[in-house]
Amino acid sequence: MTASSDGHGTRLCAGRVVIVTGAGRGLGRAHALAFAAEGAKVVVNDLGVGLDGAGGSSPGPARQVVDEIEAAGGEAVAHDGDIATGAGAASLIGVALDTFGRLDTLVNNAGFLRDRMLVNLDEDDWDAVLRVHLKGHFLTLKHAATHWRAETKAGRTTVARVINTSSGAGLLGSVGQGNYSAAKAGIVGLTLVAAAELGRYGVQANAIAPAARTRMTEQTFAETMAAPGEGTGAFDAMAPENVSPLVVWLGSAASDGVTGRVFEAEAGRITVMEGWHPGPSVDRGARWTPAEAGEAARQLLAEAGPGRPVYGAR
Repeated sequence: MTASSDGHGTRLCAGRVVIVTGAGRGLGRAHALAFAAEGAKVVVNDLGVGLDGAGGSSPGPARQVVDEIEAAGGEAVAHDGDIATGAGAASLIGVALDTFGRLDTLVNNAGFLRDRMLVNLDEDDWDAVLRVHLKGHFLTLKHAATHWRAETKAGRTTVARVINTSSGAGLLGSVGQGNYSAAKAGIVGLTLVAAAELGRYGVQANAIAPAARTRMTEQTFAETMAAPGEGTGAFDAMAPENVSPLVVWLGSAASDGVTGRVFEAEAGRITVMEGWHPGPSVDRGARWTPAEAGEAARQLLAEAGPGRPVYGAR
């Protein structure tokens, strides 16, 4: 990937220390390589488990990305701890501080799928997906924010960035992905709270809802995610590398003033998402009967625009 600059010949993230979780493959790997290309020192986290989170962990995926960064002249360190545990999340922040002496940007990306229709969704599959996505985001954010708060109280200026990973499934829902959709919707709420609470410590928090070819999508959406044939010269719209430029910019000092927002990123398209906002409303100034409330609700729905369909709905 070709590096850009800030207009003065300096790479966009020169001197910054960046953590990327789930960075052994797919989007996380693309983000880690893109940050390194822009001069960042990168902590590459990956537990190295299977697509559904099962199987033993392996340091291989994280180590391989570190090797790629170092081969290109960059600096990186691997972390293969479980960020959905307090100890694992704390050790991740510790690796950044112990290795590079600082932390500037946290990119939460780790996750896996256990897709089932709701009537077939086991409690364990619900818990596992909420744990890695939502709890994993919370714990790394908590420990990073604790560090940045301490820096601010010590009188040191903080220009910190958090980029969380939601999904179209979290914004609209997705058939067969009740656990994943709930976790990704929760990540949006967590991001909004983080932006509101942590601004006083110099922290900006935003979320992305990416669409790209990864282990989680290349089979489920095989036709949509397919790469163009070799030699065609066609733009590979679903390459995960297409999402990373926005993530790198959000993780840099150049994104000053951008916080509490959600961006969709797919192919060459970037969209600022606008979430729940008040639509048609009526206030009678007194309590409704159920029948009256129902009549009022139907009238308001007739005035409102149609909702967007859930992914996979027919």
